[in-house]
Amino acid sequence: MSLLKRIESARPAAAGDEKLPVPAGPAGGGDVGPAGGGTAPVAPRLVTQLPARESFRDVKFRIQNRVIQDLDPKLDLTNQVEVRRQIEEIFGRVVDEEGLALTRAERVRMLEQITDEIIGLGPLEPLLRDDSISEIMVNGPRQVYIERAGKLELTNVVFQNDDHVMRIIDRIIAPIGRRIDESSPMVDARLTDGSRVNAIIPPLSLVGPVITIRKFAANPFTVDDLIRFGTSTPEMFEFLRACVEARLNIFVSGGTGSGKTTTLNVLSSFIPNDERIVTIEDAAELQLRQEHVVTLEARPPNIEGKGAIPIRELVRNALRMRPARIVVGECRSGEALDMLQAMNTGHDGSLSTGHANTPRDMLSRLETMVLMAGVDLPVRAIREQIASAVDLIVHQARLKDGTRKIINITEVQGMEGDTIVMQDVFVFEQTGVVDGKIQGRLKATGIRPKFVENFEAMGIHLPNGIFGFAF
Repeated sequence: MSLLKRIESARPAAAGDEKLPVPAGPAGGGDVGPAGGGTAPVAPRLVTQLPARESFRDVKFRIQNRVIQDLDPKLDLTNQVEVRRQIEEIFGRVVDEEGLALTRAERVRMLEQITDEIIGLGPLEPLLRDDSISEIMVNGPRQVYIERAGKLELTNVVFQNDDHVMRIIDRIIAPIGRRIDESSPMVDARLTDGSRVNAIIPPLSLVGPVITIRKFAANPFTVDDLIRFGTSTPEMFEFLRACVEARLNIFVSGGTGSGKTTTLNVLSSFIPNDERIVTIEDAAELQLRQEHVVTLEARPPNIEGKGAIPIRELVRNALRMRPARIVVGECRSGEALDMLQAMNTGHDGSLSTGHANTPRDMLSRLETMVLMAGVDLPVRAIREQIASAVDLIVHQARLKDGTRKIINITEVQGMEGDTIVMQDVFVFEQTGVVDGKIQGRLKATGIRPKFVENFEAMGIHLPNGIFGFAF
């Protein structure tokens, strides 16, 4: 984005309306001579006496406008070090010229907010910098919620008005070539750190522009992190590692915000480094660390409603790219049919996620998504495709206390009549609730999956007793 456009969109965020301190002075405002009543003049006062009604926000608006006017119009905004240096230099000069009575804390806070408005995402920047926040929800200009430790909290962050929120949305989506307006009032995007962004605006939203940001950690969570969080156990991940290395086809299911993508990231980390991986997503957010990764991203329609490239087309194209593994961020529609066909025609080891409440529901969702592809197949034929293609369902849930856990690892065993047969290998067993925290344990069911027989032939050895018994 050019400096002119960026500066035109840099309008102050509505911070608190606290009043700036008014410098103390004698009643009447006249100059005072030396003690003892002398008449010698004193140096003129260097601090501007502000009206008591002028708030921190009003002063910031005025200072910000002057900073924007004095910035070098040829400044390269990608050189953030130089931009920050110029902003700080101009800000200091303007504050001194106006003789503002700012405390050191107010001065630092005002400079940070002005800098965030010019080169960042305005009021959202402090929330994005807070690593304890996992999600940010802007419900119009006056209501901003966050999720921290699985719980929602209302913040004191506000925007100036709807236009201010719209400017922040435009700043998010412009670098990746997306658009949002009345003719296309919804958009999915991502931040430079991979965080997922969804925005929806009037007339669809009746509360003003709405932004939802699912934050991603700068460093992806590892197996050790998820074990420490209580999401899973070492035995469960030992088993899942073997399943990925053995090229089983795996779906990660769960509700919204249950941690499916995080778990998919961890499962993807088990893929050997010498394999070619093709990832396909609506908005690229997977953070694979292997060397040979090709990342594909779906494209929405342009302003004329043309040029859209959906995930389904990318899946079909990926089959011609000699992939060793195909990883689809999420199956939502007809691409499920192409995924199942790929899994059934030699592309073993594929991974994906899907929204569902239970492992059984995930299979039902796959049936529905296949029908959404517009094919005229009997339900039994679809179920046979699913039973043949999918080996394992990893089901994740966000519990009522805000914790996220893998509560089922379920083997898809095959067909029995018209029904797909499934069997839990690991489950979460809840034992109670103490002080609002759900108590329970993740345990093996004692069932040995059928496909384990193939592990030994592939040189994959699981610890003895991993399924709750020695074998």
